[in-house]
Amino acid sequence: MATNSRLINASPDAVFDVLRNGWLFPSWVVGASRIRGVDPTWPAVEAKLHHSFGVWPLLIDDTTSLLEWDPPRHVKFQARGWPIGEAEVTLDVKPRGDGCVVRMREDAAKGPGRLVPKPLRDIGLLIRNREALRRLAWLAEGN
Repeated sequence: MATNSRLINASPDAVFDVLRNGWLFPSWVVGASRIRGVDPTWPAVEAKLHHSFGVWPLLIDDTTSLLEWDPPRHVKFQARGWPIGEAEVTLDVKPRGDGCVVRMREDAAKGPGRLVPKPLRDIGLLIRNREALRRLAWLAEGN
């Protein structure tokens, strides 16, 4: 499982304010190009974000579901992007000084993405999620 951490100069609540707003998903998730809809129950467990990944005209329409929601400490998503597959993504947030540390873990859960050898899969996820945490910090810090 690829694991990234980042110190964010904002409170855990500020991080969860970003996560609570499903419409901000493509602002911090690398590869997400647009939100097509947000379930009215978001961020309740089992609620979905309806998104597209990729670049026009090669867009994949799919969903991300909320599996666990425990603000301001923990959230777990099931990200779908078929035909590539599905991933589980977990963010754990811990206060540190005036800010917090966010740890993001991701791995392929189902589909062809699991066929990529783990070291190669982790390298791609580590690079992508380093940028995702940078964007999440930017939003949470209000920059």
